[in-house]
Amino acid sequence: MIGTVITGSSFYHLISYVLEDKKDLSEEQKREMSLRDGVQHKDRAEILAFNNCFGDKYEMAEQFRDVARLSKRVEKPAFHLSIRLAEGDHLTKDQLIELGEALVKEFNVADHQYLMVFHKDTREQHFHIVVNRVGLDGKAASDSNSYRRMAAFCRKQEQKLGLTQVLSPKAFLSKEQQLTPRQDQRQTRLRDHIRNTLKDVNDYPAFEKTIRSLGYTVIKGRGIAFIDGKKVKIKGSDVGFSLSKIERILSLKKELAYKQQEQRNFESLSRNQSGKKNHYTDNDWPQHNNGSPLVLGIQNLANLIEWLLQPEMTDNTIPYELTQEAYDRKQKRKQKRQSH
Repeated sequence: MIGTVITGSSFYHLISYVLEDKKDLSEEQKREMSLRDGVQHKDRAEILAFNNCFGDKYEMAEQFRDVARLSKRVEKPAFHLSIRLAEGDHLTKDQLIELGEALVKEFNVADHQYLMVFHKDTREQHFHIVVNRVGLDGKAASDSNSYRRMAAFCRKQEQKLGLTQVLSPKAFLSKEQQLTPRQDQRQTRLRDHIRNTLKDVNDYPAFEKTIRSLGYTVIKGRGIAFIDGKKVKIKGSDVGFSLSKIERILSLKKELAYKQQEQRNFESLSRNQSGKKNHYTDNDWPQHNNGSPLVLGIQNLANLIEWLLQPEMTDNTIPYELTQEAYDRKQKRKQKRQSH
């Protein structure tokens, strides 16, 4: 299983995400995709459990915010915990609930407000838990070492429940375990090559050219696969980089490069118009425009790309704070404040 941990500031947007269907799909698209994929895109969310909260998304969000106000130190009180089972693994609803309850205990938030929701829009079973880091006593749960704790939890539960064993990133292993040869070295090597290549290039032809120079044969069709020097074929999806994800990252990188050039042009024009070119260095000048929509857009794109470059992340697991919808909402709120 793969677990993720995200710390955020917006309870409402997170609760809306876990309770609702995907907003970018029309009703017709939901029907067509459900028939095609054999999953449930319409009414995809089912509440498995909740604690110290009730009502609709508006009421729950307000309840979470009220408790979060008990601590003035916590800037990001929203915990988003999620678990996705490996392909072929299956648990009953009761087992999923027990797994979720074990997870909130692991993060010491079992007595906090939380909402556990099962999503039915993927072949692999997965669920989300919205948790208030601030407890009813005003004390906040720690978010330190979250990914390490989540990885350890997943490995423990895989053994307990007899599920597929997924290897944790080496960074989360002990020094002794890091020295132990791993069975997926070939896949790990390919995963690193893909990730590093995606960091360096901005379009697919450059991506494929670089991957081929590393000794792989690339097979691209409805999906993508790679054949290494030992004639071993590995699907991109097996190492966390499906064709759709690769294309998505490259598309975002093109958009980012365009916005960065637009920002450079703006800075150059501003210097010339202000006549203050000699008063600012290249490193100093952008600080004067940090609040502009263009700069915020660049930051949002960069954060989203970095998130997707993590092999275990997919478009389905993108935190709401990094989506275009969240960015647009933030801009509208900012414009309203400036107009008053």
